[in-house]
Amino acid sequence: MTTDDSADLSNVEGPSGQVEPRKDAIEQSRLLFKLGLSFFLFGLINNVLYVIILSAALDLVPPSTPKGIIAFCNIAPAFVAKVGWPYFLKGRIRYVKRLVGCCLLSVLGMIVVAGFESLYMRLLGIGIASFSSGLGELTFLQLSTVYHPPSVGGHSVGYFASGTGAAGLVGAFLWWELRNLGVKTGVGISAMLPFVIPVTFFCVLPKPDMFSSFSMALHPDIIVSSPSEYTALPSNDPSSNTEQEDDEEETPESQASQLPPSKLHVSLSPADKWRLVRPLMLKYMLPLFCVYTFEYTINQGIAPTLVYPVPNSSEHPILSSIIKSVRDYYPLWQLVYQATVFLSRSSISFGLPPLPARLLSLPAIVQAVILLFLATESGLGIFPDNAEGLAIGVVFLMISFEGVCGGLAYVNVFYRLNQDRVSSHTDDPSRSLHEQQQLERQIREFRIGSIGFADSSGILLASILAVPTEVALCRAQIRRGKTLCGSL
Repeated sequence: MTTDDSADLSNVEGPSGQVEPRKDAIEQSRLLFKLGLSFFLFGLINNVLYVIILSAALDLVPPSTPKGIIAFCNIAPAFVAKVGWPYFLKGRIRYVKRLVGCCLLSVLGMIVVAGFESLYMRLLGIGIASFSSGLGELTFLQLSTVYHPPSVGGHSVGYFASGTGAAGLVGAFLWWELRNLGVKTGVGISAMLPFVIPVTFFCVLPKPDMFSSFSMALHPDIIVSSPSEYTALPSNDPSSNTEQEDDEEETPESQASQLPPSKLHVSLSPADKWRLVRPLMLKYMLPLFCVYTFEYTINQGIAPTLVYPVPNSSEHPILSSIIKSVRDYYPLWQLVYQATVFLSRSSISFGLPPLPARLLSLPAIVQAVILLFLATESGLGIFPDNAEGLAIGVVFLMISFEGVCGGLAYVNVFYRLNQDRVSSHTDDPSRSLHEQQQLERQIREFRIGSIGFADSSGILLASILAVPTEVALCRAQIRRGKTLCGSL
């Protein structure tokens, strides 16, 4: 919960203008805690299988099979889900059906991975789990838009991002503990994790209408904007009613008694979606795409070549206790990266202010500088051969900054988009208030879902760039007499 949120909770005014009893503020704090916990678990469980599969890559495929095929099968189906659902499907989101479907797909995918030793069947299982993870991430981000006031929706986004960051650490740790049981048992046990999502959704997550009396303000630098193609709705803001219409639990029959059946179903046209997406491309999509392209090129193409002689225990007692062979460098870089991603993705849930909108591209710029620096250090060698302690320390800092940039880009892009509200068309006099409410809800859901493919496409591009990058850097090291990467 942010400092602003806490201040609002302690000064909640009732209808008469008087400060409500403290117990009401405590109840609101309890609801926010349950909301934050729910979205944290959504992010954690949705992404943890992705990390487990990557961590288990060496155990899932034969030694002769390139491990990059695991990374590709683990991201390509998620990319398809993030493009397909918001852009090609119409109408309201059926959250219960979608979340239950994602849960079952994830379980099925992991069971296929655990139950078959065939490479093709395991890749099929990984693809099924990946599709479910991509659709799940899209769904939870869209679910955050049905919570009002906007600061409550931002609260849910912050904790969801924190959960996705924690998935990197939890997934790697879980597979470290489960791998001794073998692929069949270890992956089979992890197949039970997705059931946490429907349990959390039905038993922990507060209903959107429970927050209808909140008077929490936005961060002062958040500006609610609206593209010129859309105008604001009349004074009675439908957002307070929209949350109450949980997609799976509302009863259309009750609306049918008030509205003609033909007016109960509205959806965004392809033209509407294009008008909504166009302003998002440079502001949100491009920074997210660039950050992930640079980030995963570093992780998959450059980090494996950042190897140095094993530190001497007399000169570097701390480093020598961590790094005992040249094969320990890459896991160390990944641990540093995952830890800093978690911390930076948790920045908003920790109470830190979001990045100003004008600085959303800053993480991508810094990430590009980090990529160039690390590529230069790997290929040409910035530090002398007898200064491996200094080199390791600087690379440690650069990898930390890389994780920070990636995490900040993710949480701030989706937080800002959650707060950046637009309204639906009102120039059609035949459109009922219910239609306007449904259309505005679909606009919010589509906008935050429409940019989800930007990070996945960046990862896909990086997976293509990483292989030749790693090979070229290793060859450059060998040409200057540093042959460590060739022994891995």
